Amino acid sequence: MKNILGKRIELERLRLGLNQIELAKRLNLSSSASISQYEKGDRVPSDDIKLKMCEIFNCSLDYLLGKSDIRNIEELQNVKFANSNGLDTEGLDKEDLEELQRQIEYMKKLKKK
Repeated sequence: MKNILGKRIELERLRLGLNQIELAKRLNLSSSASISQYEKGDRVPSDDIKLKMCEIFNCSLDYLLGKSDIRNIEELQNVKFANSNGLDTEGLDKEDLEELQRQIEYMKKLKKK
């Protein structure tokens, strides 16, 4: 049974137009079988492999693990809020945006409870 990590790996691989062999090569893995096992949820990639995937997929680790639905900081800048035309991020650096993303995710969790 696929878990969120497996689903996200497959989704991002397909978004980039890569097959399992190509992704395995980019990750310096000897076999594409590992990618298949990751996607199926039969095996969990090491932390190093997860970080390499984040670089390849241009996404945050929180997104890859399913802790956030926002792929990356650039996507966060396009989040639309109810009474505005978007998020004004002018003057905010990467760390500020990451903190803002954490706050948004925290608020979403509170709303679900």
